[in-house]
Amino acid sequence: MVSLSERRYFSVFKDESKLDINYVPSSLPHREQQLNFLNHFFRFAVESPGRMAQRVLIMGKIGTGKTVLSQRFGINIMREAKEKGINLHYVHINCRECKGSPFQILQRTILEFYPHFPRRGYSAEDILKMLMDVLDEQNAYLILAMDELDALIRSAGSDPIYGLTRVQEGRLGAPQRLSLLCILRQPEYLDMLDPSTRSTLQRNLIQLEEYSANQLKDILSDRIALAFRSGTVSEQTLGFVADSAASEGGDARYAIELLWRAGKYADASESPMILPEHVRKAAVSIYPVVRKDMISSLGLHEKLFLLGVARHLKQTGNAYLSMGDAEEAYGVVCEEHNEKRRGHTQLWKYVKELTALGIIETEISSIGQRGKTTLIGLPKVPAIDLERELSDMLHAKKR
Repeated sequence: MVSLSERRYFSVFKDESKLDINYVPSSLPHREQQLNFLNHFFRFAVESPGRMAQRVLIMGKIGTGKTVLSQRFGINIMREAKEKGINLHYVHINCRECKGSPFQILQRTILEFYPHFPRRGYSAEDILKMLMDVLDEQNAYLILAMDELDALIRSAGSDPIYGLTRVQEGRLGAPQRLSLLCILRQPEYLDMLDPSTRSTLQRNLIQLEEYSANQLKDILSDRIALAFRSGTVSEQTLGFVADSAASEGGDARYAIELLWRAGKYADASESPMILPEHVRKAAVSIYPVVRKDMISSLGLHEKLFLLGVARHLKQTGNAYLSMGDAEEAYGVVCEEHNEKRRGHTQLWKYVKELTALGIIETEISSIGQRGKTTLIGLPKVPAIDLERELSDMLHAKKR
């Protein structure tokens, strides 16, 4: 038992990094079968490299383990390839962080091979050709994982994906060096692809289902052993966190963040254990549909636009604001941050993007208002909390 004199300096945490969103655990409870599928699909890469290329699609809702499954596979297959003397690279690119730009996606990919590659002056098609030349020069093979593929589909449609899946057709007789691992959240985006590209991606599909409460307990148990001091998380607290996350769609990311925040509340209250009350406090501070990692991945002007929406709704107390009011509020925020405001067409794209993410909701104005306009609301997060979160992020970026 920790004494009162020692408690002030005591933390329930042993290693907080094991709860970080970017941490890739060595084992993936309840995703072993899917990991075996990936190993099977890409077996050729370590047994007969260059003989073929592969395209695999991982699909599932938020928090079902898509990203960590892909990254764990990438770490494993690169280690095996290195042991066999094969120059295999796994490169993981988040399409949303690249704003859905084919150019940025390919540029970030080639930077893995040439860190000083020029950041402008080439088209996406030029970079793809140069990437294939680099792979030939280095006798290298690449598994390119494109996470949050929906951002690329929304931005550029089928053409970039079609080009990546067909790049080998212009290299008859050359080794097949580029394979694709695509990660998609919502299946309806597949309908936005042309039939040929859609068929290619769906040929090898891994569908991830939501985690149950018991499965979440297993995942959390592994993380607790890595992240917390022994005896600081009881079975009761573990079950409480798992049940809370299960009620929010079986979201493992939410479960891990909830546990981390509960640990912070325990430390703040100088408690030697994480109690259910700490979990309750943590749950109040987290909005499962709009988590901090989702907000932080938005582009600068998406954040500025969303800040304008949140501020207007907080000040007026209304449930919705019109698209015109949103544009005016965005303009004010841009002036505060010395940013040149974007045009109506670009702002409308932001509205569609934020709606697809579930951060905002839209509806057409009802009868009684002059004309028809799009109304914007915040369905899952209080305006005051969203305003505070965005303001903190933007000021931190300035610093």
